[in-house]
Amino acid sequence: MRRLGSGRRERGRDEPHPLASALESVRAEVAPQTLLASVQEIWPQVAGATVAAQADPVSEREGVVTIACRSATWAQELDLMQGELLPRMREALAEGPFADRLEGLRFTADAARTED
Repeated sequence: MRRLGSGRRERGRDEPHPLASALESVRAEVAPQTLLASVQEIWPQVAGATVAAQADPVSEREGVVTIACRSATWAQELDLMQGELLPRMREALAEGPFADRLEGLRFTADAARTED
């Protein structure tokens, strides 16, 4: 690495680049450009870590995203929280190409689809 005047280093052409930045750039290129993919990407931030560990966006039809929950109890709780989750989801999508496409959220108890 060469030193720049301000003490920063400049990466040479033959030096390795961080793997995380390389993977992020590849992921951005190959990720499907769909409403479902956009919702899946923002779901952990919008729903929070606890909820995201119990429920996953699994499908979309005509603007309604289906969230598969680990139990009927989680599905019912999230359905009651839809009034909070839907506006936050729309706000998070606001800068992307699917800002106006999200019509609603549908919660189902489907543990098989949420298993790791």
